[in-house]
Amino acid sequence: MTGSSPPAPRHGGAPPARVRLGMLTPSSNTTLEPVTARMLAHAPQISAHFARFRVTEIALEQQALGQFDLAPMLAAADLLADAHCDAVCWNGTSAGWLGFERDRALCAAIEERTGIPAGTVVLTLAEVLRRTGAARVGLVTPYTDDVQAAIAANFAREGFEVIAERHAQVRVNFDFALISAAQTASMIRAVAQSQPQAIVVLCTNMDGASLAAPLEQELGIPVYDSIALALLAALRAAGLPGGTITGYGSLFDVPA
Repeated sequence: MTGSSPPAPRHGGAPPARVRLGMLTPSSNTTLEPVTARMLAHAPQISAHFARFRVTEIALEQQALGQFDLAPMLAAADLLADAHCDAVCWNGTSAGWLGFERDRALCAAIEERTGIPAGTVVLTLAEVLRRTGAARVGLVTPYTDDVQAAIAANFAREGFEVIAERHAQVRVNFDFALISAAQTASMIRAVAQSQPQAIVVLCTNMDGASLAAPLEQELGIPVYDSIALALLAALRAAGLPGGTITGYGSLFDVPA
């Protein structure tokens, strides 16, 4: 690793006056940073710091899958370690179609390499679904048919049944951010008709976080957004409670 030595991992005790959250970020993502900033607007003691690596498309061809090799992700984690971050979180959903084990291996590699606690969107989602007993889920994504099918299959391997889904048939990562709030809300409402125990917006370049609270009130179903899940993962890795964040749905009230 280059640069200064990383901070020692935190194990209990009072949180520091300032907490730095390190976020591994797909290079073409333009949504997660401003949404994360809004969620942290009333938590001035917490700051988010972003390190990018190249991700431009989501597909099952080898060239696209290779974007998520460990090497570039660990190189980005090294840069976050230079900033003495208290946690590192992978702000992407690639384990959805690659398999949850990929995120488990990534967290182990980050922690071994940097000494910093690590988390991910997908692993935190699985923890939340298990904690709340939500085995039957609705799935909303911007992805293509084959990617969506791979996600549903990997969810099933982890014990979660996708009983309803909507996807936008887009593969260019930058274009996910162009999906409107109205379209995202329409997809969420569509899967809600099947009465899942939770609805998952699985993409950190779609803003489901801003829709979660009003749609939960309207539908009576928890809405778990990936950008919000990433922030929750980072907070938990840094030893902070999810309740630090308010106004973005029931996700942040789920106990660890």
